[in-house]
Amino acid sequence: MPPTTSLRPIRPSAFTPAKAWHLQARAGFGGSAQALRDLHALGLDAAVDRVVNYQQVPADHLPAADTDPDTIRPNTPEERQELLRARREGDQEAIDRYRRDRNAARAEDRRMHLGLQAWWLERMVATPRPAEEKLTLLWHSHFATRHRDIRDSYLMQQQNDLFRTHANGSFADLAAGIVRDPAMIRFLNNDRNNARRPNENLARELMELFTLGEGNYTEQDIREGARALTGYTAQDNDFRFNRNAHDQGRKQILGQEGAWDGDDFVRLLLRQEACARFVALKLYRHFVADVSDDWDLLSTETRQVVDALAGRLRRSGYELSPVLVTLFKSEHFYDAQIVGRKIKSPVQLIAGTARSLEAPERDARALAGTLRAMGQDLFEPPSVAGWDGGRAWINTSTLLMRQNTCAYLVTGKTTRGRRNQQGEPVDTEALLTGLDRPTPRRVVDHLCDTLLGPHVSAERRDPLYRYMQERRVGVTNETVLGLLLLITAMPDYQLC
Repeated sequence: MPPTTSLRPIRPSAFTPAKAWHLQARAGFGGSAQALRDLHALGLDAAVDRVVNYQQVPADHLPAADTDPDTIRPNTPEERQELLRARREGDQEAIDRYRRDRNAARAEDRRMHLGLQAWWLERMVATPRPAEEKLTLLWHSHFATRHRDIRDSYLMQQQNDLFRTHANGSFADLAAGIVRDPAMIRFLNNDRNNARRPNENLARELMELFTLGEGNYTEQDIREGARALTGYTAQDNDFRFNRNAHDQGRKQILGQEGAWDGDDFVRLLLRQEACARFVALKLYRHFVADVSDDWDLLSTETRQVVDALAGRLRRSGYELSPVLVTLFKSEHFYDAQIVGRKIKSPVQLIAGTARSLEAPERDARALAGTLRAMGQDLFEPPSVAGWDGGRAWINTSTLLMRQNTCAYLVTGKTTRGRRNQQGEPVDTEALLTGLDRPTPRRVVDHLCDTLLGPHVSAERRDPLYRYMQERRVGVTNETVLGLLLLITAMPDYQLC
């Protein structure tokens, strides 16, 4: 039976702990039993408002990223003159000194890149505003750029800040910002786009992957869009509009003629009906279901819901928050065919496990490396199309890695090469706080409700009941740790 297509809000009385768990898992990364109780106690309207309009939640305590804007920088005029002189005069010592300085800067930037990955993962675990990071992750995959191509960690952090600033705000502002973003400009070579020799990379991806999708524009639209984007370049860490490189002639884009520049180009794209649908489908795939990104392959029911969301997006002037509120209150979002059916991304798995278990601090750089092995290397999406998601996350290799990573988060133990690392295990007493009469069966249900969700049936919990019965020692630290290892190894745990 297909899910309902209704975007009507569920009844406030229907906002059960199971629905609060679903909201917490999908809009963010999941959380502790106490966080779930607090969210449920707010009621539907206040809970969704707190999740989506997260600016009301203080987050000033979160640490800033540690990147240096001057590690990767252009040579000063004096340095350029000195290097020209050295090459002209064959001063190999001076040339080698510049080469060593450049290589040292690149090595320092690689170090900062690893730190930036660890910083973002730590932020996703620690933030009191998880939807902010979940949306930032969406826009990072949507407007995908890679450090390995840009080779400037500060620019990657600057772009990450752009995504976070507009995460639940205006998609129109986000799209306008991305054509002025130095990381994107470098990644898609728009710094080489000038009136004499237009470069089509940014114009093409802006239409195909960022706003409209394939089939909703022509090659001529791309050529004209590239002309509109001429002169949109970057100087060191900042956007710069080079008027001398800009084609000031008239362009015809999507049937509209004018002396368009890059900002005009973005506005023309946003006016297209296909744009709202394209963005709505991205939101749907990120928060609701692992469906195809090919419109022709979607079910009738999915198309109806996405079209309804697209209509709300257009009516809101591309403001994302009202659309997310509609979605997170809707009967469709809480349908039994939607709940517990989405495959966790590696980030969702790690951040969600750490948050749900309130795990002691783990080695964030090691966990960022684990994300890489599981296919979600932060700041390094596989292509300009971002991560595929869904079933692409799961194979025999990544499944073993996912289970081992969860075991590390539970126990603090891991083996890297020949070195054993021993950390503190999770605090099992804290996990059971608030549980009356912690009998083995109650402990199973409590931990299942927290980690797997209250929707998981008694039949699926039965092996866990048997495990606790067979131990014959009751509820101890060891039996609860063993229970956590069993739960996080279950197929159900790969879903949310």
